[in-house]
Amino acid sequence: MIGCEGADSRSEDSATSDPIAVRSTVTAEPVVAQAEQQIVDSDKASTSEVSDGQTIPMRGTEVSWPRLLGSHFDGVAPASQVSVDWTSPPQVTWTLFVGEGYGLGSVSDQTYYHFDATSSGGRAVQRIRAIDLETGTEDWSAEKPFSYNDLYGYENGPRGTPAIANDRLVSYGVDGELTCRRRSDGKELWSVSTSQTYGVVQNFFGVGASPLILDGRVIVTVGGSPPEDQQIAPGRLDRVISNGSALVAFDLESGDELWKAGEDLASYSSPRPMMIDGKQAILAFCRDHLMAIEPSDGTVLWKFKHRADKLESVNAMIPIVNNDQVFISECYDIGSALLKVTQSDASVVWKDESPSLRDHSMRCHWSTPVLIDGRLYGCSGRNNPDSDFRCVDLESGKVLWSDGRRRRSSVTQVGDVLLVMGEFGRLQVVRPNPERFELIAEYDLRDRLTSPSWAAPVVIGNRVLVRGNHRVLCLAFKS
Repeated sequence: MIGCEGADSRSEDSATSDPIAVRSTVTAEPVVAQAEQQIVDSDKASTSEVSDGQTIPMRGTEVSWPRLLGSHFDGVAPASQVSVDWTSPPQVTWTLFVGEGYGLGSVSDQTYYHFDATSSGGRAVQRIRAIDLETGTEDWSAEKPFSYNDLYGYENGPRGTPAIANDRLVSYGVDGELTCRRRSDGKELWSVSTSQTYGVVQNFFGVGASPLILDGRVIVTVGGSPPEDQQIAPGRLDRVISNGSALVAFDLESGDELWKAGEDLASYSSPRPMMIDGKQAILAFCRDHLMAIEPSDGTVLWKFKHRADKLESVNAMIPIVNNDQVFISECYDIGSALLKVTQSDASVVWKDESPSLRDHSMRCHWSTPVLIDGRLYGCSGRNNPDSDFRCVDLESGKVLWSDGRRRRSSVTQVGDVLLVMGEFGRLQVVRPNPERFELIAEYDLRDRLTSPSWAAPVVIGNRVLVRGNHRVLCLAFKS
């Protein structure tokens, strides 16, 4: 999930100065002005001038990024047969003007699929577009009317990332509309209004999860409630109960319901698979519990309670898997826990116990850390100036270091480096080092991107996709 309550609307210049000097910068066009909103509403992909010289050729872009956090649900870019020079400033090969929403999209066959919201013919629509990765030109666009108003004044566009399986493209709108399209031309094949079908009392920020496609099933968090709860005011999740639809599976070909499971309301975390005792299970980090679910029929194998007592607290990060261990985290009150799991239960290896939030090992808000050689690298904290980027030993929960930037970020692993995207538009290339924060290069994109930049970078070969408010940039690195 991208975008959550507690965001800090201050500019980076008004925040505490970053202690790390800028090593490199990208020559960039002016930021989006108010007058450019009309461009945003017409939203055609456009090719901008590159930072210098001729466009860097695409290399290694035969790989794909088929869903949120990539193929293996871990924020690790797919391996390609190219060696990228991260110390050489990138070129901006194209700029895509986008409507409302917070997430980045998915990539397959050198096509980028972006999901956002805009207006068309005087009505609000959720829109998905197919964009040529090399040129930034639009191959097709498909729209669908929707109605949603955020309870806290955040953007009304989608938060999630479309999922790809062969020639199917599945999107999950902020209003709960689950839609399957043909990837080649955007034709709608089926759609389900999960909010209406399962009686969802509106969550604080709408639907923030992304769909999981697994073995011919489309699996999403729903969190509906029975008919008697439908008159309860949106956001009053302390007054509603579950109707057994925490997680719902649909047939990828037809859209028919296959099963529903779990007595829990929805969170903003996306479901992911895990092998447990040699058998596949689905992990669903819902509003109150982490659940393990049998993917064939929806049987709940076990559940583990993990949520702060505050009404507005949320779970949003995707569980991190390490063999038979699962790491989960939240930022509001109770922090993190490492679990050892079997097919029948989950036991605590360690968990944050201190009443002081500053003493917690990791406090994940909307971004998910990456795990490298038994260490977690990622953003901890809820708001500025309560955030930092840190390294945590997974087995013990010990904080090995924190950089103290006091601003939030998202992270993607690419080979032996980390790409850390700050919410105010600075992209850092970092060496994963358990002893210290090791900066390789830093690129200031604030001339091209306005905050918030909340999505983790999407990396395809020597192309890196980043986004801010109303813009997606395609960066080309030398290889």
